[in-house]
Amino acid sequence: MHALSLVCTLNASPVPSSSRLLSDQVMSEFAKLDVSGETVRVADCNVLSGIGVDLGAGDDWPQLREKVLQADILLLATPIWLGHPSSLCQRVLERLNAEQSETDEEGRPLTYGKVAAVAVVGNEDGAHKVSADLFQGLNDVGFSLAPGAVTYWVGDAQHGTDYQDLEGTPDEVAATTYALALNTVHLATLLKERPYPAS
Repeated sequence: MHALSLVCTLNASPVPSSSRLLSDQVMSEFAKLDVSGETVRVADCNVLSGIGVDLGAGDDWPQLREKVLQADILLLATPIWLGHPSSLCQRVLERLNAEQSETDEEGRPLTYGKVAAVAVVGNEDGAHKVSADLFQGLNDVGFSLAPGAVTYWVGDAQHGTDYQDLEGTPDEVAATTYALALNTVHLATLLKERPYPAS
């Protein structure tokens, strides 16, 4: 079993990132369940705007897409910006939209049988709205979702504290992250054993 995390902070490496921190915590829980993992910060790549599996010269999406297709689990980690997922996260969804026309020999989208999860951080309310947006997009392009497929932390409104600035992980976040990992790996295992029927 293999998981890929696409961290959609707007900051390129090596700038510290709360989204990366929460992603790392999810990936650590996956590792405890014998799931290998890889994390990519999307801001470190040149993902061109548009809908297509390959938009030509300078487009790094084909390499990221190959990582998505090799993974059993996809984690999208995003900050909240103006009440929405980051623009990079939206771009990832737009590029994934091209998968609706890519199918296997039995007519199923290549994303069928893959399980998605979401990690959200922000300094104001909105984690449920952001996860709802991502859940709908991920499901539209063929990913399955386990119960409790999101973990998140949001600070008080109008407050400047970042998740990475906390002295430790809140118990509620740790418990939610654990449940996300457990349920996501369980569903991915079931789908590996019993794929969806041919379309």
